Amino acid sequence: MQMIMYISEFMIPLVIFYIVGYGVLQKKNVYNDFINGAKDGLKTVVDVMPTLVGLMMGVGILSSSGLLGFITGNIARFTAGFGLPAAVVPAMIVRIFSSSAATGLVLDVFKQFGVDSYEGMLSSIMMSCTETVFYTMSVYFLTAKVTKTRWTLTGALISTGAGVAISIVLAGMYMQ
Repeated sequence: MQMIMYISEFMIPLVIFYIVGYGVLQKKNVYNDFINGAKDGLKTVVDVMPTLVGLMMGVGILSSSGLLGFITGNIARFTAGFGLPAAVVPAMIVRIFSSSAATGLVLDVFKQFGVDSYEGMLSSIMMSCTETVFYTMSVYFLTAKVTKTRWTLTGALISTGAGVAISIVLAGMYMQ
């Protein structure tokens, strides 16, 4: 175990030195390439920022208005029979829009039920088996200037449903 810790401490510096060394051997101007990449990255951030602010505002408004609680309360009536408790439903819904907001809801589940509870385990697995569909679509489609999304949303929501279903199965297996 100590050897893995030792290797992990040097992994990032080694990768950086490898990239710089490779660039030097290829006779590239590594510093100018870095600066150009940083400029392109900042342009992308500026292009994506309004979408991110809009998504964060939308999730905040849903939570503050009580609409999210109303929606999750109605959904929870049907999901309890499938092994999806009411405490996890808000995180499941918010996860589609915002990972950080869903993480906050998962922390609330941890505080209320504990990390080793069925609810805690389910919410943890669900966070890793699902994606922030609307965030990802808006960021990548805006950046790539995609206007025809075709079946992307449908496919993403189906895969999120599959991720939630497998989370229920895995959490149930863990708790046995």
